Amino acid sequence: MGSGQVTSLVPSEFQGKHVTVAGLGVSGVPAAKVLHARGAIVTVVNDGDDARAREQAAELEALGITVRLGDGATLPEGTELIVTAPGWKPDKPLFLAADKAGVPVWGDVELAWRLRGPGAAPWLAVTGTNGKTTTVQMLASILRAAGLRTAAVGNIGVSLLDVVLGEEQYDVLAVELSSYQLHWAPSLRAHSAAVLNLAPDHLDWHGSMEAYARDKGRIYEGNRVACVYNVADQATEDLVREADVEEGCRAVGFTLGTPGPSQLGVVDGILVDRAFVENRQKNAQELAEVSDVDPPAPHNIANALAAAALARAFGVPAGAVRDGLRAFRPDAHRIAHVADIDGVAYVDDSKATNTHAAQASLAAYEPIVWIAGGLAKGASFDELVASSAKRLRGVVLIGADRALIREALTRHAPEVPVVDLGRTDTGAMLQAVTEAKRLAQPGDTVLLAPACASMDMFTNYNQRGDAFAAAVRELGA
Repeated sequence: MGSGQVTSLVPSEFQGKHVTVAGLGVSGVPAAKVLHARGAIVTVVNDGDDARAREQAAELEALGITVRLGDGATLPEGTELIVTAPGWKPDKPLFLAADKAGVPVWGDVELAWRLRGPGAAPWLAVTGTNGKTTTVQMLASILRAAGLRTAAVGNIGVSLLDVVLGEEQYDVLAVELSSYQLHWAPSLRAHSAAVLNLAPDHLDWHGSMEAYARDKGRIYEGNRVACVYNVADQATEDLVREADVEEGCRAVGFTLGTPGPSQLGVVDGILVDRAFVENRQKNAQELAEVSDVDPPAPHNIANALAAAALARAFGVPAGAVRDGLRAFRPDAHRIAHVADIDGVAYVDDSKATNTHAAQASLAAYEPIVWIAGGLAKGASFDELVASSAKRLRGVVLIGADRALIREALTRHAPEVPVVDLGRTDTGAMLQAVTEAKRLAQPGDTVLLAPACASMDMFTNYNQRGDAFAAAVRELGA
């Protein structure tokens, strides 16, 4: 693929270069502007031709940038470099033509990495199937508690180009990177990086689990201080073993159990560090209490340990880890407690849009009335249901692919009562919560952890979570 080629283009050499920007949106528009400002001859190609695209095109055309709407397949004549939006699939005709012509393909992250000025802030980078945003936000909170100038950036919704080229100065950046972004970032070299977990996701984009894992593993390439991996997920450690890192860079594990040397873990309700201490064969440093993590669900404690490992790799003292975790508050729709009604807790984890995330969420509670369903994205639900069956009081199914979950429940939890809701209108969530309330008993948790994407019924997972919370409040009233 063209993405694997690293050329000698540097910022001063963009002058007069023919650069094609693939895709408008949050990454394409800033990339086009940045390249144009550096003297490149920029052509933007975009598959869509809707009102939003035309509005963005007009903005760029006013600067003298050529925009081709509804034509993202053809390689513009004379193209010497493509800068692509991260979501564009590698098998698109545009990239196949670029590969044939020997034209390199970068993503916006690669462009940002190459445009960093001298003395630029190092990157502490995080990827994984689930938990990336929370971990990066925890990391930024810890770094701020240590008095460092930092920001949570990247796939979290803050453009790396804007941050790298902005006037604000940073000591270090907490960077969330998706597998898409990593695929198109061949020369990225982080100070330290973490892969939180690996489970099948976005396989339609990557083509296989092996390709998906390989792109995730790019985050470790050239790390200087620490490659942080999940002791409970062998695949993450395998990626560390395969990475080409700088001499002296260490593998640092995190575990929910007692840590060994070069690991962070949990002992008697305390987060402890046996990686960044003197004589780590014998010594351990207390960092924080499990109760300092909000919420203290197992997978969130794992997130906190990964964040702590990256912060400690950067030299942050133990006290700042504690203070940063205490100050952190998770975003909405991530195992968020909505209310208690008649002794039953209602929890919104609408962000659990795949089976791996839902499994972590289900492992945090018992007994559970589970609200699940939506767009399956090609997922299988057998492992999820089999591992969670003993925790389930009942299940309420919603959404387009709910039959796949129902079939898994029939195979692995036939005794669990299931309510199957066929409606997809705006009142569907209220009915789902009402049915869940009927199934629940005092001490139970009604958990929205859909294990599916939301776009069959909702604009996004945020709207789905809001609908759940509104239904709970209506029930409570």
